[in-house]
Amino acid sequence: MALKAIQVCDVPNLDQVHDNPALPSNASSIVKGDMVMNEGGVKKCGSLVPKKFVVMGHRGRGMNMLQSPDPRMKAIKENSIRSFNAAGRFNLDFIEFDVQVTRDGYPVIFHDIFIMTEEKGKMIEKRVTELMLDDFLSYGPQKEAEKVEKPLFRKTKDGRIFEWKVEEDDRLCTLEEVFQKVNHPLGFNIELKFDDNINYTEEQLSHDVEAVLQVVFKCAKNRPIIFSSFQPDAVQLIRKIQNTYPVYFLTNGGSEIYPDIRRNSIDEAIKLCLAGGLEGIVCEVKAVLRNPGSVSRIKESNLSVLSYGQLNNSAEAVYVQYMMGVEGVIVDLIGEITELASEFRKAVAGERESIMIQSDRLLAVDQRKMNLV
Repeated sequence: MALKAIQVCDVPNLDQVHDNPALPSNASSIVKGDMVMNEGGVKKCGSLVPKKFVVMGHRGRGMNMLQSPDPRMKAIKENSIRSFNAAGRFNLDFIEFDVQVTRDGYPVIFHDIFIMTEEKGKMIEKRVTELMLDDFLSYGPQKEAEKVEKPLFRKTKDGRIFEWKVEEDDRLCTLEEVFQKVNHPLGFNIELKFDDNINYTEEQLSHDVEAVLQVVFKCAKNRPIIFSSFQPDAVQLIRKIQNTYPVYFLTNGGSEIYPDIRRNSIDEAIKLCLAGGLEGIVCEVKAVLRNPGSVSRIKESNLSVLSYGQLNNSAEAVYVQYMMGVEGVIVDLIGEITELASEFRKAVAGERESIMIQSDRLLAVDQRKMNLV
C-alpha cells in the first residue's frame, strides 16, 4: 500500500469526531520506533526522543467507549493487565496508562476521577483517591472466586450512564502489578491523573508523585519510562525530584480554557517545558492540526512533540501529523495505525511540502464550515 498526497475531503472534520472511529480492521504490520539519545547522543536528564515515528497504545489496547457502536472500542477492559499484554502483541514501543494514588498510598491504574457504581438501586460516585486499596480493588472482576464483584458503570460527558461491559473483562490493578505482569518489553507512558477542579498544594502533589516514583524506581529496571500529566505543577515537581526519566506536559492546546493560563495554549506549554526542564509536549491532535506552525516552534525549542485524541484513530489525520514532523501518536486502534505507520516511513521527503499544503487547505475548509454554522 503506497500512501501519497491526501485529499482534503479524506481528512475528517476537526470538530466532528464520532463514536465510531471508522477505520478498517484488517491490519497486521508492526511499527518499531527506534530511540536515540538527545543532542547528538548525549543523554539529557534521561531523555530519549524518537528517531522514527512512534505509536503508543492508549490505555493499553485502546480506551473503552461504551456508547460506541464499534465493537473494537469495547473489546478489552482499558487500563488492565489483559489490555496491556494484548497491546504488547503488536510490538509497540509504549503503552500509555493513567495512575492515581489511593488514600493509603498505593498507585493504581484508573482513568476516571470517580468510580461509579450501584448500591441499593442508586448510582453513586466515589473519588478514587479517597478509597483504600482493598476497596478500590473490590470493583469489577475479582481474583478470588468467593468474592462478589461490585458493579462498575461509566458516565459520558453528556451525562449518559452505561454499565461497564466489555468482551474481555479484567480486574482493576496497581502500578506495581503492571510492572510485574506485563510480559512484553513495552515502554510505559505513565500519566499522573489529577482533578482539574482541585487546587493542589505542593505537599499533596509530592505525596502522589513520590508514591509513584517509589514503585517505578523499585520495579522499572531497564524498561523505558515516560512521565506525563496535565497538571503543570506536577510535571515540574516530577522533574525536580528525579532526572532519570523524561517528563512530558500534556495540553489540549486551547481546546478548553482553564483558570491556569499555562494550560491554555501550545505556546504556554512550550514556556512551561523550557522553564521546568521538561523533555516535550503531548498535545491534543486538533490543536496540532489547527496550528501547524506550532510543531516547528516546539522542535526549535529542542522539545519533542507527541499527540493524543480520538482523531488519531483516523489514518489520514495521523499521516498529516507525520509529515508535519510530529514524532508519535497515542491511539486506540493500534493494529490499524501501526500498519499505516510502517507505510508512512516509506514516504519520500518531497511529500512533506505537499502534505503541509493539504493541511493548510484542510484547516481553511474547516474554518469555512465553522463560519457557515
